[in-house]
Amino acid sequence: MGRRQSEALLQTHQIMNPEKTTPNRQRKPQQTRSQKRVNHILDVAEQLFIDQGYDQTTTRAIAAQAQVPIGSLYQFFPDKNAIVRAIAQRYFAQQYQLFVTLHRQLSTAPIAVYVEQVVDAFDQFTTDHPGYQAILEQVIDFMTVADASQLDEFDQQILAELTHFLAQRNATLPNHKCEIIALTILKTVNELLWLSLTRDEEFRQALVDETKRLITSYLQSYCV
Repeated sequence: MGRRQSEALLQTHQIMNPEKTTPNRQRKPQQTRSQKRVNHILDVAEQLFIDQGYDQTTTRAIAAQAQVPIGSLYQFFPDKNAIVRAIAQRYFAQQYQLFVTLHRQLSTAPIAVYVEQVVDAFDQFTTDHPGYQAILEQVIDFMTVADASQLDEFDQQILAELTHFLAQRNATLPNHKCEIIALTILKTVNELLWLSLTRDEEFRQALVDETKRLITSYLQSYCV
């Protein structure tokens, strides 16, 4: 699920989605090429951060590996921090799409099945993306206390989806209660899954299992 992002992440999201900020539709082919170049730069940078580490990776190395002029890289990303934020933002977008797909597939499933599959999917996401933890740790280092207290745009969307899901599963729950329950779930799962990444495999899996048990019991207490 979503993490703790600063306003700079949203600005990067706009850079990565110029079609949403540029009213001139005739420039779409150029924007598509730009988007492909951005994604290629991010792919290369992500692998370099994994292989060499953040501190050892330079923007010039990223540009050279991506085979783009350094000036072209700076057109999209003013510095290395912006690249890291953009990679994190891409992770969050992928996680949101994963959530939406699972959420809708499992909308009528027993709550234990729903929780198990959703939590397992997000846990698997971190395994499938070896740079996930390092990238997010770097982003967190950039953040202020105020940034950390905010929900990013994808967390807000997940929160809305969860709120709607709860209202559908128990029509007696008022909307403000559904919002509180959804926020509790979101924050709890985020924090516990993040914590699980810092431990050995046995402890990590045990914590994931306890997370599922906790959320399932919590939701069942509201007859969801």
